[in-house]
Amino acid sequence: MPRKLLRRLLPTKETLDNNSFLRRCAPFLTHHNLWHLNRHSVAGGLAIGLACSMIPGPLQMLGATLFAVLFRVNLPVAIFGTFFSNPFTIVPLYLLAFGLGRLVTGANGHPVQIADTPVTDWGNLLGTAQAWLDWMLALGAPLAIGIVVLALLLALAGYGLVQMGWRLYVLHALRSRRQRHAAL
Repeated sequence: MPRKLLRRLLPTKETLDNNSFLRRCAPFLTHHNLWHLNRHSVAGGLAIGLACSMIPGPLQMLGATLFAVLFRVNLPVAIFGTFFSNPFTIVPLYLLAFGLGRLVTGANGHPVQIADTPVTDWGNLLGTAQAWLDWMLALGAPLAIGIVVLALLLALAGYGLVQMGWRLYVLHALRSRRQRHAAL
């Protein structure tokens, strides 16, 4: 991965030290792997971020932060990975999770009437959250199991893609360096 690009995009340790809220959490945020850009830390951070992106509601970033600190992987990448689910992708992801859940639970043969997805009312966020919760509970076990299965699949895919992409980038850089030296 282009380390220079990631360093430009990610916040520095000094920026976080200047934040009054994060200063209180400093003992938990001092491990070097939380901020280090290496293949394993970034791959683990993305895997955690993608898995936590399937957490319903606004707890995705909190979950990604807790798991990144627990497993000591890149924290900013873990938080960035949670943006995989957003208002445009959440409904297709949950429908995919529901389908995976039906496949895993063996409920494929039974026809299921899926209720219309709730409308988001930005003026009544509590009511909207309750409507989404009711919609998810109506889908039952297939959705709950499907969310876990999809989260694990996304985590494995993210981890594998970063590992493979990072390795290909390093091989390409080595090949380019050898060609430059051979031309001299």
